[in-house]
Amino acid sequence: MDSDPVTSWWNAPHLYMVLVGLAGIVVWHVIPRRLSTTRLIVQIAFFLTMSVLLLDGAVLPYEPTRGTETTASAILVGSAKLLWWVHLAWALIGFVRIYLVFERKPREARLLQDLVVGAVYVGMLLSILAFVFGAPVGTLIATSGVFAIVLGLALQNTLSDVFSGIALNLGRPYVLGDWIVLSDGTEGRVVETNWRSTHLLTLAHNVVALPNSFLAKLGLTNVSSPEESHGLSVTIRLAPTKMPAIVADVMNAALQSSNTILRDPPPVVAIKALDATAIEVNLFFRVANVGQRIPAKNEIFDLAYRHSKSAGLRLATPPSSAILMNDLPSEETANLPEVTPIKLINAIPIFSALTDDEKEALAATVTVRTYRKGDIIARQGEMLPSLMIVRAGIIVREHDDDAHPQEVGRLAPGDFFGETGLLAGIGETSTLRAMNHVVVYEIDQQSFAPLLLDRPEMAEDLAAVLSARMSSFGASDIAGQRHTSSKLALLKAMDSVFHAVPFRRVLSANGQDAQERKRP
Repeated sequence: MDSDPVTSWWNAPHLYMVLVGLAGIVVWHVIPRRLSTTRLIVQIAFFLTMSVLLLDGAVLPYEPTRGTETTASAILVGSAKLLWWVHLAWALIGFVRIYLVFERKPREARLLQDLVVGAVYVGMLLSILAFVFGAPVGTLIATSGVFAIVLGLALQNTLSDVFSGIALNLGRPYVLGDWIVLSDGTEGRVVETNWRSTHLLTLAHNVVALPNSFLAKLGLTNVSSPEESHGLSVTIRLAPTKMPAIVADVMNAALQSSNTILRDPPPVVAIKALDATAIEVNLFFRVANVGQRIPAKNEIFDLAYRHSKSAGLRLATPPSSAILMNDLPSEETANLPEVTPIKLINAIPIFSALTDDEKEALAATVTVRTYRKGDIIARQGEMLPSLMIVRAGIIVREHDDDAHPQEVGRLAPGDFFGETGLLAGIGETSTLRAMNHVVVYEIDQQSFAPLLLDRPEMAEDLAAVLSARMSSFGASDIAGQRHTSSKLALLKAMDSVFHAVPFRRVLSANGQDAQERKRP
């Protein structure tokens, strides 16, 4: 008696192969994409299970299907082989995904990743056609050549971008996040690469999409490789009123007093040209990254100007300006600029509220102090009862961290310190050390107190300016307690320092205003 067809169907070993393959597809889609490692492990497990079942059933997935099986058996065998090829392709793709993650090559390698995945899928499709359906793959490929030629001509520009993108990804002149400068002047940070174009984020915060074929034809400079630091240079022209060696020393001091540029490698000063009209020097330095270019250049120009004024150097006239040779300044005839206390007081923000007469009176009380190289001007936490304005030299700010002081900044001619002690009795936030020979102008509390007594309303203006300045350096301590750098707290501190009755009137008015603002 013949067996029941239904029973034979469910007992067929090929059916279990198909069920395992379908289960693998379901699990593949259930596992989230972010768990790529788990997906790969599960996929390999299903692939190996199917391979064992196929070999146990004497089914070779890489051989064409024989015509000896029944229709139902042929369907099951073909389905099992098809699912085996699908799982093989997915396992290979999983390896590609994991490899790129482990190598830390994210979106910049997406084009190559897509090409590999596409090649795997094409290979899977051709294998299924050849070994499952028995199609003549060779003939199919040959007859599709004409169609490929027509399609290639129609997509010539697109294909040029694609293959240029492949070449750029293989050559790897840049990676995602690098800052590149093209020979036509375009520059920006690489934020994305795809099949057709490379996207750059410019300094103006605009995204420029450059076709890969266009990018491959241009020369480019990768300023982020081999490291992120970037070299810059600025040119300064000074009148030939002093020897070039002195000019070089002054410009080197300007570089040494910078708080933006890198110390290692050290900046360099080079005399570029010398004639009757100017001494031209180039200042070479490096910054931590491309984003620091503009702030660093601005600071270097400012420091070069301040150090030149401090050393009595004059800026040269532009080369294109018409000037008689007899009018050119020389070392003997130059009327060198003089840096006086009143000029420095005019440049300090906390004195902007003073009138010209008050500034002149304050400048008349200035005394001069000098420090030798390595001298400690003030230690961290020490209160300076005087305002110090740097006339010449460089002062280093250091934080006393255990036995290893940490440099946090430098002061150049025109900078000032001690204003927190003068006005509010607050200690210095860092230790101040003379880097070289330093000359400072000093204004003490006795000289400044009459101005506040005569015009107590000026205390509010000074407290507002001082509060903003202190906030940029961080909070300080008053009597061992945390200071908030607020305007009202500074007014109270100034009252305790100067013990002036008019201050209490200002404090009382501010306190009443604060209470009224708190009322509903």
